[in-house]
Amino acid sequence: MTGASPLPGDPPGGRRALVVWGIGVSVYFVAVTFRTSLGVAGLDAADRFGVNASALSTFSILQLLVYAGMQIPVGLLVDRLGTKKVLGIGAVLFTIGQLGFALSPSYGMALASRALLGCGDAMTFISVLRLGSRWFPARRGPLIGQLAGLAGMAGNLVSTLVLARLLHGIGWTAAFAGSALAGVVVFVLLLLFLKDHPEGQEPDPVRHQGAAYVRRQVAASWREPGTRLGMWVHFTTQFPAMVFLLLWGMPFLVEAQGLDRATAGELLTLVVLSNMVFGLVYGQLIARQHGARLPLVLGTVGVTALLWAATLAYPGETAPMWLLVVLCTVLGACGPASMIGFDFSRPVNPPERQGTASGITNMGGFIASMTTLFAVGVLLDATGGDYGVAFAAVFVLQALGLTQILRLRGQAARRERERLVVSRVESVHVPV
Repeated sequence: MTGASPLPGDPPGGRRALVVWGIGVSVYFVAVTFRTSLGVAGLDAADRFGVNASALSTFSILQLLVYAGMQIPVGLLVDRLGTKKVLGIGAVLFTIGQLGFALSPSYGMALASRALLGCGDAMTFISVLRLGSRWFPARRGPLIGQLAGLAGMAGNLVSTLVLARLLHGIGWTAAFAGSALAGVVVFVLLLLFLKDHPEGQEPDPVRHQGAAYVRRQVAASWREPGTRLGMWVHFTTQFPAMVFLLLWGMPFLVEAQGLDRATAGELLTLVVLSNMVFGLVYGQLIARQHGARLPLVLGTVGVTALLWAATLAYPGETAPMWLLVVLCTVLGACGPASMIGFDFSRPVNPPERQGTASGITNMGGFIASMTTLFAVGVLLDATGGDYGVAFAAVFVLQALGLTQILRLRGQAARRERERLVVSRVESVHVPV
């Protein structure tokens, strides 16, 4: 695919594109740092607010509920308003949310702050995908998407390594309030230097016709089998690692596996580092050969399920360290595999629907994560802390997602071939 001819009107890419896109990615980086900050502070939050497992999971569930619910509206906003405005609004919201979480004196106010953070976070990733499609050639889409995901995992790494140490060094309020300054920095950079598109690459104006326009955008995107396949790919692949990193990994490793917090933190870091390596590998593979997309997805799901089953069913009180290391390494592939969902939705939707289609796709993993976070919390309370039973919820959602992927794969492949033929015909008749 790297040798593919440029499409009509393809952006040129280059150094300027890298700089502008890098500013957008920095906003996403900070958003993910804030989003995952609860993952290293889950036990501290339970003590600070005096809540049980179900109430603790509500923090992440509410945040993801807002995030998932915002995906289609954000996609429509990006298509309508452009990247810079939506990213700017997002940066303001997630910064206020992080600061509010730092200063919250009660569980209710802390919940409201995480909801606000989730709202701002929801505006970042789709905007960054749209920014990449406006500044780089279409053939670079898979690699650019994986690199954006890589930047997000770098944010996760910062929360795992830096914020965790600050939390136990300078305390809750100072750590979270200090981190909120990063949101101010990226907001200023965005205002000064980010542009929606290169000169001469202005998109056609989008005619907004109220509710009718919204219905058409969503319906047209949903009719594409590739959009639905992308959503189910994202649904099935993202959530095992998301649930582990966002909330339940630290309690599982400390309470169920008997590790100290430092060792558990190192395993969470391994998930993030593994994610970054797999992101580069998957991005290169798909950029060279699109036929690798579905095998990579199915392989990642299968190996993840196998390792979870081996860990939870291991005879004895705890799993051996080597098995936990392998599990965390494999969980690192879940994020890059979820990014493949956008490589199914992107080719079958025209530029004016990319934001909406990406929003639908991005909902998948966060709906699955939200469902699993809730299920694990409820099952832990119901079973008196039996993580083996609680994490069995992972297999139920994987089975549901796999069923839908296998059902849609043929329709999506046929539709994508049709769109490719149309693009090639246009490239012959439209001067570039």
